[in-house]
Amino acid sequence: MTVRRRTRSPGHVSSHSPHGQSSLRTVQVLGGGNAGSSAHVRSLAAGLVARGVRVTVCAPGEADDTYDFTGAGAEHVHVPRSSDPGSVAALRAACTDADLVHAHGLHASFRAVLALSGRRTPLIVTWHNRAHAEGARAHLLRLLERRVARTATVVLGTTSDLVDRARRTGARDARLAAVALPRPRRTEGNEESEPPSSKLRAELGAMGRPLFMAVGSLDRHRGHDLLLDAARVWRGLDPVPLVVVAGEGPQRAELQRRIEDEELPVRLLGRRDDVSELLAAADLALLPGGRESRSVLAQEALHARVPLVAALTGGIRELVGDAAELVPPHDPEAFAAAVVRLLEDPERAGLLRDLGTRQAADWPTEDETVAQVLSVYDELTQLQPMI
Repeated sequence: MTVRRRTRSPGHVSSHSPHGQSSLRTVQVLGGGNAGSSAHVRSLAAGLVARGVRVTVCAPGEADDTYDFTGAGAEHVHVPRSSDPGSVAALRAACTDADLVHAHGLHASFRAVLALSGRRTPLIVTWHNRAHAEGARAHLLRLLERRVARTATVVLGTTSDLVDRARRTGARDARLAAVALPRPRRTEGNEESEPPSSKLRAELGAMGRPLFMAVGSLDRHRGHDLLLDAARVWRGLDPVPLVVVAGEGPQRAELQRRIEDEELPVRLLGRRDDVSELLAAADLALLPGGRESRSVLAQEALHARVPLVAALTGGIRELVGDAAELVPPHDPEAFAAAVVRLLEDPERAGLLRDLGTRQAADWPTEDETVAQVLSVYDELTQLQPMI
């Protein structure tokens, strides 16, 4: 038997799938723990549905509450984040008769591998970030990575480092993914209710003083300890800047104690649904750590023309190029000094705004992201056996 590929334009979706269905059916598998990948899946689902693809999103119920996959026209199936037999069975049932399955993140991808065991359904996985762990768990993550990379039909990496890692781990086909920053979804009527920057600054207590903003779950790997270390330096400035952190997590109580004990000019805001507005009101965006390959905060900052100071971790260099102040990781003195330099050099801050606008213009759009994914889907589903 030989195989012949039908020639189609990239992004074309046949009105009839190879399985005889009325349209291509995809299952998107999401762990639900990463804001960037969740927003990407929501954007992807909307774009696919608009192009006639039937989409099922398998994710925890709270992920649909936050990202509204059903509002994008997708079917949502509740599948818990765990890899216990019940969750895998639920995912396997949801994948029945799917033309292909697309999983996002290592743990979601591993569940998809288990759910598709014994089936010939093509599996695409997107690695949005590199998973990190210590001790015995680090060994387990390496085993999961290897299993996923070697099983997947195609691995899409959001940075060239992730693509290289997938190839080293044994991926048969690894490619660089186009991943756009989805623009904020507006709820009906909120255009008039959005407060101006001056009102937000007044509410935060940042009138007449610089306002710095960081975003991220309050976990150790996000670099919030480094941020508080740097804030000790900024405490000596006149006027004293205010640092606000949007996010929630297990480290909150510990961070709050430090803020109070050391009298640091930092406010923990908890979860916010107005991050874009907060960022637009800020003088600087701060990214003290984290392992995101395509930091959402970095992208939003450049789009909003807010100068960014970031620790050189993850895929930040590839993402922002020269359009941010990048400092060595785990170095609070260097981080604090870079912020002070920007405050004292408005010309440099203005240059970063312009560089950020040009850098952001080169990032893929949501339409381009959907088109690339569709071209991969088309390639995998249009391989027809010819006797």
